[in-house]
Amino acid sequence: MPSREASAALLISVLTVIAACRAEPEEIVPAEPSPALTQAPEAPLAIVVPEKVAATRAELLTFAGAGSLRGLGDLAARYPGFVSNFGDQEHRLFWDLMRRTGVDPNLKLKQLLDLPPGFRDIDGTRWYVWPDLAAKDAADLTPEKLSFEDRRRLLDLVGEDGVARIRSGEGYPGMRTAISEDGIWIYFVLGLDGEDG
Repeated sequence: MPSREASAALLISVLTVIAACRAEPEEIVPAEPSPALTQAPEAPLAIVVPEKVAATRAELLTFAGAGSLRGLGDLAARYPGFVSNFGDQEHRLFWDLMRRTGVDPNLKLKQLLDLPPGFRDIDGTRWYVWPDLAAKDAADLTPEKLSFEDRRRLLDLVGEDGVARIRSGEGYPGMRTAISEDGIWIYFVLGLDGEDG
């Protein structure tokens, strides 16, 4: 059995705590937060495409939105050197074959052009490339060199097989398209979804 003094000390401690809880609370003034803690991390700057690139992109989206392989084929034919496949097949026929095998080039192109673009300088001309990850050099595309968000996007875009190909030294293996700063449509290749390239 505890002594009288120990019981009295315990009772005084309990009464002190109860009294403190009933007292008027002190006004708490929050300290000014540190600017470093309140500012969001800087996001990469969005790439603004030139007017001619935007015009070609809009034309592509018009044909793709209408589901017109003929319109895309006619547009591709306006640009000598345009690449849609690596078998020298006529663009529209190749895309039609892809559609019949379950890969809709119109839908894929719309999805691509909704992604952020990157750019590459090729022979003194800037090419705007969708998606932005496809514009990276192979050495800079390995997952270890990417942010967590970009690693996730890369996996979503090219899958485990594509990431394995990148790790083995290949460039971006997935679907991609490019428009030069002059508004010239350079390529639209389906990569892992169609023909490798």
